[in-house]
Order: sequence, then structure tokens, then C-alpha cells
Amino acid sequence: MKEYSACTTILVGKKASVDGSTMIARNDDTFRPITPQKFVIEPAVKGKQGRQIKSWLNEFRMDLPEDAQAVPAVPNVDYKHRGYYDESGINQENVAMSCTESTYGNERALAFDPLVKDGLDEDCMQTVVLPYIHSARGGVEYLGQLIKKYGSPAGNSVLFGDKDEIWYMEIVTGHHWVAQRIPDDAYAVAANRVSIEQVDFDDPTNFMWSEGIQNFVTEHHLNVDHEGWNFRHIFGTYSQQDRYYNTNRVWYGQKYFNPEVEQDPTDGDLPFIRRAAKKITREDIEFVLGSHYQNTPYDPFGKGTEEEKHRFRPIGLNRTQNAHILQIRNDVPNDRAGVMWLCIGGPTFTPFVPFFSNMSDTDPSYNNTSMDYNMNDAWWYYKSLAALVESHYPQFVQLDTVYLNELNQYYRRRVEDVLAGAQGKAGAALTAYLTKANQETVAYTRKRSEKLWAQMMIDSINMSKLTFNMDANL
Repeated sequence: MKEYSACTTILVGKKASVDGSTMIARNDDTFRPITPQKFVIEPAVKGKQGRQIKSWLNEFRMDLPEDAQAVPAVPNVDYKHRGYYDESGINQENVAMSCTESTYGNERALAFDPLVKDGLDEDCMQTVVLPYIHSARGGVEYLGQLIKKYGSPAGNSVLFGDKDEIWYMEIVTGHHWVAQRIPDDAYAVAANRVSIEQVDFDDPTNFMWSEGIQNFVTEHHLNVDHEGWNFRHIFGTYSQQDRYYNTNRVWYGQKYFNPEVEQDPTDGDLPFIRRAAKKITREDIEFVLGSHYQNTPYDPFGKGTEEEKHRFRPIGLNRTQNAHILQIRNDVPNDRAGVMWLCIGGPTFTPFVPFFSNMSDTDPSYNNTSMDYNMNDAWWYYKSLAALVESHYPQFVQLDTVYLNELNQYYRRRVEDVLAGAQGKAGAALTAYLTKANQETVAYTRKRSEKLWAQMMIDSINMSKLTFNMDANL
């Protein structure tokens, strides 16, 4: 049986962000706390014939084009058993892709278009799409053609972004899907259920869909509404799991971005598209991806009743293997506009490190992850740091908060300093410069993290219960 991931997605249009950039973001949550991942560069390919990909999840295989762009990727280490799962990246043309958000179609629709056992699944999806696309819109079209040809073995939603557009694509049956462009002045939060609502088939600028989907719905009497064509109502689920595992995460994200709006955390019809009360920063997205219902009775670390504290699934989990924000800036030249903010270890307690995507390699601590515990590996190191903070949350959360705030302040300045130093550089020289700058950022982050480690270890020793105060005169 396949073990589906259970992620949380945030999408932000360029006029909704504080600096005019587009941002697509996602937590990669698995059903196991320990699924080591690495951060690598999949190299460009030119004129190489006979390449093929074979899934480890099923019997899917596909011939690959002769030419491919270089892309960063965050695959699972144990690829021989779990597939490739490249997860997220920004290609050489500044097209960002993140996949996938597991999404579930209802039994009515699946009865007439069942999932395809050996179709294109999430383990191979980024590998067969991102190196070959030239825009976010083109990514939806390209993946849509592959789903038409090979089918889908699972419900999967996929994020695409470029400097102008953000698209969210929901594949819910063996061959049918809808994609919506997020308005420039809006944001969206999605969490493991069908999100897209009313579809306007007269507006191909903002919607795309699988061939024949309208006839499919009509033929099989799937539209439950008296009026309109609501994709969520037609293809989505409204289960107990949705109310306590999925919709509550959307509720908290919207509560953060729109605190003035009162909503029910179990409401199955929370809106997909929202306009935030203020412009959204990268730090806002980081907070939401690491959140656990702070300032509500549902916080597992809070003061609610035991039932309240365990009522809903938090957004940030110990099962979050990585979190990422893929940012495409509009205020700098294209060859330095892509920034991949990568959090290895868990977004609640560890930092999102900025990597300029125009790089030739990643730091060895990121690209050489072991399946066995190894503190030299970024994945194991930051996973351990998060576990230490959580194990003494009341004592360490403030230390961790100061640490994250200091690093975010450093990253803000660091990115601009790197851009300033890049002036006059182009081509291979720029790539080499940005690659070296990324590794220097990694080194600084590790140095600051060691300082936090030291303080927490000293405090842990002083908190020991194996102590005894003896009369000084004895």
C-alpha cells in the first residue's frame, strides 16, 4: 500500500507579497518521522538520447527528452525503495515547481475514472516536468499532457510559479484535473483536499482543465449544485478526516493572514482564494509552515484542555522532512532572481536557509546525506536540533525564537549583500560566485546553530533531577 504524504501548501501572488516577488511554498510531510533527504543539483543534459525514467512505486516508465535544464532537487536518500521524490526546485528559466500535495477525489468521480495503477506518480513527477518547461502556465500544460497519456495512480496537487504567475493544479482522478491561476493580489492555503471552487470555462487566462471534463461530469451526473461548476463540490471529499486533519490547517493559515475574519476550523467550504490584511513576507510564510495553532486552545504546547490540544493536526510536524519557499524576484536580473529557501529538519524550530538557484553545486553537508545518523549531515543535524528544542519546549522555545530571528535578520542582509557583490558578473562567473556565496551562508548558519546547541546542552545539564544540595559545612 502506498504511503501518501500529507503536506501543507501556501501560494502568494506578486502583488500580495511585500517585495513584488512570487512565492510558492510547501511542507513535505511523510508518515514517518525519519525519512532522510538530500539537496542536490540535477545537471543539465544536452543531446543525450535513450534516457528513460522508471518509477520505484509502480511500473511506470517514460522516455526523457534529449535536452534538459539543470534543476535543484530535494530527493529521498533511500531512493531504491521510496522513489526519486525530487520535491521542489527552480529551473534555469526561473520556473519553480513543488510536488506534491496529496489530494483525494470522491468515490462518485473515481467510479467512472479510476486511478491508473502504473500511471505517473509523485516520485517521478518533478523529474519528468521541471527540466523541460519554460513558464508556470507551460508547466500545467506539460504535466496535463503527461496525465492524459499515462494517467495518475493517486490524487496529487502541484504548484508552479514564475516571475509573473502562480498556478495550482489538482489531479483528482485517473485522468481529470483542473488548475487555477492565483490572482496577483491574492494568496491561497491548501491542505490535502480539493481546494479549487468555481471554475470559469470562459476564462482560460485563469483556468485550465483536462480534456472532456465538462462532458464527463454531465454524463455521470456528478454536479451536486443547482447552479455553477464547483470543482471541490463535484470531485472533492467532505469527510471526518477533512474536518479534523485538513480544513483546520487552512483555517489557521487564513486566520494568520486575515485575523479580522471569523471562521469555523471545521468548515468544509473555507474559501480557496483570499486577499490578506497586509502584504505577505517570506517570514510570514515560514511562521505558518511551522505553526501549531499558537494563541488558540488547540496548541499542543498551550493551555487548552487535553482534548483541545489534540483536536486538530498542526501544520508543522516532526514528520515534516523539509519545508521550502520558492521565490522568484521581480526587482533583480533574471540570472539571480530565483531563491530557494530550504528548511531541512522541520520548520517549527529550524531555519529556512536561502540558496540562489543559479548554482552548480550544493554544500556537502546537504548533498551527501546518510541513511544512518550522522551529525555532519544538515538533515540529521537540524532534525536533532528541532528534537532537542521540543523535548524541553518551555525552557528552550525562547532561545530558539531568538536564534531564528537573528538568522532571519542575517539572511535579509545577506541576500542583498550577495546581490550587490554579483554586480558585473554573468554566465559561469556568476554561477560560481553564487555557489560559493550559498556555501558561505550554510557555514554561517551552522556556526550560529552550534552556539544554540551549546547553550541548550549547558541548560540541560543544569536541569538534571539527579542533584542534591548538601550542607556546605559537611
